[in-house]
Amino acid sequence: MTTNTAVLTDDAVLKAYEVLKPIVRHTPLQFSAYLSQKYGCNVYLKREDLQAVRSFKIRGAYYAISQVPVDVRQRGVVCASAGNHAQGVAWTSAKMAIPATIFMPVTTPKQKVDQVKFFGGDNVTIELTGDTFDEANSAALVFCEQHNQTFIAPFDDLNTMAGQGSLAVEVFNDAAENGTNVDFLFAAIGGGGLMSGISTHAKAVSPQTTVVGVEPSGAASMAKAFAVGHPQALTSVDKFVDGAAVQKVGRLTYATCQDNVDRLIEVPEGLVSTTILDLYTKLALVAEPAGALSIAALEVYKDHLAGKNVVCVVSGGNNDINRMQEIEERSLIHEGLQHYFVVNFAQRAGALRQFVSEVLNPDDDITKFEYTKKVNSAQGPVLIGVRLGEAKNLNQLLSRLSDFDANYINLQENQMLYRMLV
Repeated sequence: MTTNTAVLTDDAVLKAYEVLKPIVRHTPLQFSAYLSQKYGCNVYLKREDLQAVRSFKIRGAYYAISQVPVDVRQRGVVCASAGNHAQGVAWTSAKMAIPATIFMPVTTPKQKVDQVKFFGGDNVTIELTGDTFDEANSAALVFCEQHNQTFIAPFDDLNTMAGQGSLAVEVFNDAAENGTNVDFLFAAIGGGGLMSGISTHAKAVSPQTTVVGVEPSGAASMAKAFAVGHPQALTSVDKFVDGAAVQKVGRLTYATCQDNVDRLIEVPEGLVSTTILDLYTKLALVAEPAGALSIAALEVYKDHLAGKNVVCVVSGGNNDINRMQEIEERSLIHEGLQHYFVVNFAQRAGALRQFVSEVLNPDDDITKFEYTKKVNSAQGPVLIGVRLGEAKNLNQLLSRLSDFDANYINLQENQMLYRMLV
């Protein structure tokens, strides 16, 4: 039920900033000595993971709801989300003492459902509907019509976009106070609400700043829209970077990003995983996958950053601890250290010992070994995981593996088998 038809303006972003100033936290623009040394530039982190709901989404949710007339919002607001937007709406409903109905897919992890309940308390009703976000979103829109309530869009709404853009006002105000000119501004793109808001303000106050939108390689929906000239749904989406895994960007966000975003970068999900682990180990910073996107992009764009002042928006820190094993696995695969194969072993004593001595490098390790003895067969397939001591040793291992079994299957080259077996 949006009524916004005009384009986003910096005046709208500044208005949102004034409304939100007493409500949300003015998060720090934090200099990172580690990242600055690593990339040969001055890296500043905009720490939106330190918001009350641990993400920037509180800004757009609160501002969009604040712009609904009081008597209308008292009837209730509605949203569909499996993540940070739901938490932002829930927190706002408790703050304003209004009812909120939040539709989430049935497949939403319990931890996320519990967080929404925690922030919203008795003001929130959660409806678990459908297996996907699209199904939950459709149910939310029907509910709005039936109950005459207001839908709070996660990104494709001018008020939501303006609210998200308020963080850029803080960035450039803080940079000016420090006497710092921002050469590059990196931020994640999912549906495009965050990037629309911050790029609008950035180009208004610092047109020389290069604004870089960062998408996960498996969900680059803004890049798709730029390529074809309009928002278009991706045929498939890798949901690993869940906060930015959007199948189709918004009409308003696409138009705004077309006007204000200078570069789009795609970052592999494995590099995002490596960045999450690096931030935790070196900086004790817990970033969710979408929150790490902007920093992961520095690795992709490092040849252009020498001596520059760079701001990365850490958009969120809602990382489920249960995902850490998956994150480590993706990181090891991206770094070229973890590999999986299906290999035929002779069904006799000593076959594994032979494999270890003839195929593996001295510093390699077996991380997975699944084998069932086949009756009346001289050989049997084995699923085996190998962690290399050094990535550069892969070619030697593959050569020896081919000598051991010329018909082995490299599961990194067959994603269907990989997902089924690993």
